[in-house]
Amino acid sequence: MLEKIYLVKHLSLKQLGLIAICGAIVSGCSSSDDFVACQQAVSTGSVVVGSGLAGDPAIPEPQSGYKLGKKPVTGLSYMAVTANPLATKAGCEVLRDGGSAIDAAVAVQMVLGLVEPQSSGLGGGAFILHYDAASKKIQSYDGRETAPAAATEDYLRYVSANDKTNPLPKLSTAFSSTRASGRSIGTPGAVRMLEMAHKDYGRRSWSELFNPAIQLASDGFQISGRMAAAIAGARADLLRDPDAVAYFLNADLTPKGLGTLIKNPDYAATLRAIANGGADAFYTGPIAQSIVDKIGVSMGGAGSPVPITPGLTTMQDLANYKAIRREPVCTTYRDTWVCGMGPPSSGGIAVAQALGILENFDLSAQKPTQIGDEGAKPSVTAVHLISEAQRLAYADRNQYVADTDFFPLPANGVSSLVDKAYLKARASLIAMNKSMGTASPGSFPSKPLGSSAQEGNGTTHITIVDRAGNVVSMTTTIESGMGSFHFTRGFLLNNQLTDFSFDPVDSTGAAIANKVGPNKRPRSSMAPTIVFSKAADGSKGDFLMATGSPGGATIIQFVTKTLIGVIDWKLDAQQATSMVNFGAANSPTTGVGGEHPYIDSSNSGLNDPLLNGLRALGHTVSFAAQSSGVSTIVKTMSPSRGSNIYVGGADPRREGIALGDSPI
Repeated sequence: MLEKIYLVKHLSLKQLGLIAICGAIVSGCSSSDDFVACQQAVSTGSVVVGSGLAGDPAIPEPQSGYKLGKKPVTGLSYMAVTANPLATKAGCEVLRDGGSAIDAAVAVQMVLGLVEPQSSGLGGGAFILHYDAASKKIQSYDGRETAPAAATEDYLRYVSANDKTNPLPKLSTAFSSTRASGRSIGTPGAVRMLEMAHKDYGRRSWSELFNPAIQLASDGFQISGRMAAAIAGARADLLRDPDAVAYFLNADLTPKGLGTLIKNPDYAATLRAIANGGADAFYTGPIAQSIVDKIGVSMGGAGSPVPITPGLTTMQDLANYKAIRREPVCTTYRDTWVCGMGPPSSGGIAVAQALGILENFDLSAQKPTQIGDEGAKPSVTAVHLISEAQRLAYADRNQYVADTDFFPLPANGVSSLVDKAYLKARASLIAMNKSMGTASPGSFPSKPLGSSAQEGNGTTHITIVDRAGNVVSMTTTIESGMGSFHFTRGFLLNNQLTDFSFDPVDSTGAAIANKVGPNKRPRSSMAPTIVFSKAADGSKGDFLMATGSPGGATIIQFVTKTLIGVIDWKLDAQQATSMVNFGAANSPTTGVGGEHPYIDSSNSGLNDPLLNGLRALGHTVSFAAQSSGVSTIVKTMSPSRGSNIYVGGADPRREGIALGDSPI
């Protein structure tokens, strides 16, 4: 009874009204269990996110590489998992009030663009994987940014055909230099993509989904640890943009710090315009003109201004932008179907290839050596096999995958790259006693191609399930942390075009599939993923799980780890999400996340048996901290209830939480 009194005390009037209607305090809306809708569980009951009460996850804390004590969250009929508590709250409340998974995704993205501006927002792009439970249809949406129509294959590396120097401002590397110029900025795609998905699967009105973010932007929110660290780290670059200075820095030009109450009236005004006018209000008119003007800036910085190479984006580029419905990449893995994002993302193909290779090994026999409150620590053999499979997958990724609207995949496309026989042959290249170091791509009849691998990591991930069983797995990004450092109308612009290869050909003169081109979309590694059971006839069965992560090219490793954790090792959503990060791109280096408490990084890592075991197999081991941001929901049977529930896991390496209609 005391718990019920506490709940009533901390529920909003709106929530109390909803509960009174369905009688939840007395007998439960759908069962005899009491529940807490969209609340954070604490030792004395629950607390509203953003209330400032003890246990509130939205109270700003210093950034941590890994936060101990993350627990799985259960939901009876809906759930949202994001990288920020205020965003999760916004999404969960949309679900609570009858909204669809897509409705919740719109609300979440608008809040994330405010409270986590360094990672995603209106000025960036995204991919959505959506499952419609009624029709059993899986649909992917491509909101990837595009290069301007005026872009040439030398757009990123040369100022012009006559001036073959790197775009300015001149920094330590060509990548950094181009990133801070207007040349790095692609035409944003997230807003148009969300509108398309909402027209297909939205239930609530478009305009109302912007209200949570508008209120937060108007009333203000406290800067979190990750946002504070991002501002401090980018201060020198932000100084070139007076709009960024006014928002992110104090009057004395010091970075605004942890816990600072910050308001963003310009962002609120931008959101109101999009809420009332739809995506057209973003891609035409004053907002679009501000974006074009900002991309075209040629001088920046106060006191001693520095030249900035402008981009060539026009109003026509924005007006012409189109989001695209695409076919997902779906393949079987053991007794499941795993569906991901196809090109221009390499994520779905690379994850499918890694799993297809690993299907030839018994990973269930290679269970983690440690399973506990912080997830799991994998065995030496498991890390060896998985990282070798990833080397092979990345070799194909780097060689063959790009925007297929401009450069086709080899042979029969996706089906050839994920063919079981092909992947079995690739698996035969893995030796149990020695790492291959660097893999070669598979051989297909095609023109000689060069290889490119770079990618940034200013990204976030959202996983949502609604009352009807519809699912959204959405990865959204502005590319590197703080994007291009160009700021307008309350949001940062991306530096997504730096995901293209800077060079159009390799040292032998072979064309690089991922070279820049007009209206082309740069290759991504974003890997929103939805998993289904395999029905008796071999077709897709029931929804099992959804996951995804930020992390640049390393996303493929984070997602593969999480999938294997649930499918092969039967970990719960939080354990699989929290588990030690590990894997390899196509190089001799195998990464093992040293931020995890199960990794002993003392004495240069020489005291840890996992690190030593990998070295003995010839791996060059890095135990640098890894900043994943996995958000996972798993549907599982509850023995106590005799029915399915959702279990959510939020990555302890970021600030996110899972919320749903959770039993006490």
